[in-house]
Amino acid sequence: MPAQNRRISAPKRGPGRVLSRPARTRGARPAALSGPHAIELAGLLHELSVRLLGAEGFDAALERLASFVVAAVPGTVRCSVALIGEGGPLTCTASGPCGEGVDELQYALSTGPGLDAARTRALITVTDLATDDRWPALAEPARAEGVRSVVAVPLDVPRAEVGAVSLYRDGSGGLVPDLLLTAMALVNQAEVLLGELRRRDETSTDAVVDRAVGVIIAQRGCGVREAYDVLSETAQRLGLDRRAVADRLIAAAARNA
Repeated sequence: MPAQNRRISAPKRGPGRVLSRPARTRGARPAALSGPHAIELAGLLHELSVRLLGAEGFDAALERLASFVVAAVPGTVRCSVALIGEGGPLTCTASGPCGEGVDELQYALSTGPGLDAARTRALITVTDLATDDRWPALAEPARAEGVRSVVAVPLDVPRAEVGAVSLYRDGSGGLVPDLLLTAMALVNQAEVLLGELRRRDETSTDAVVDRAVGVIIAQRGCGVREAYDVLSETAQRLGLDRRAVADRLIAAAARNA
């Protein structure tokens, strides 16, 4: 049989037998420093999917992603998620007890591991942020808050948003390879889920805006184009997005009905 067509079958298991992780040999890394078994990783990806898809909206899903990564990757003291949209403000959220000052300065200066990973679309690793000459301004807050190594994984969300998921750690040296693969797998899964949530949010927003436009047409007796312009101008004047203004308009119309 040609090599490319050869199939290898897994060994059959007897009743009640389960596959377990091989016993750790002398000199092996402690479990806390190694990545999960393949079955455990599959469970993490499933749990992440359930949590993100069960979020009330896109922003809530970002918060859940940050808290999930902190819990899933041992040694991570903070997870920051940053997204850069076309022409829009920076979206950022985080979870974890350490590193808030590092984040705040990174966003204020518009440079740092997370933002650079988002802009270059490349994985960035920092073995010791306090001594890394790429971002010297971050050295002091890193020392003060006990942040040593950083891993920033690019995050692409469909519909014109790029970003990164940054893992801040309290030990130098970065992530061991299998934990790095775990972090990358979680981020890759999140990309798919966040893309779906973004699509849902936009679909919902379009429906609400259309309803609000119908209210404006009924109230003013104007055309569709004019009604959309009225909604957009009102949103700009109030400093709100169209969805927020549409929600208010629909609520007011319901009260007055």
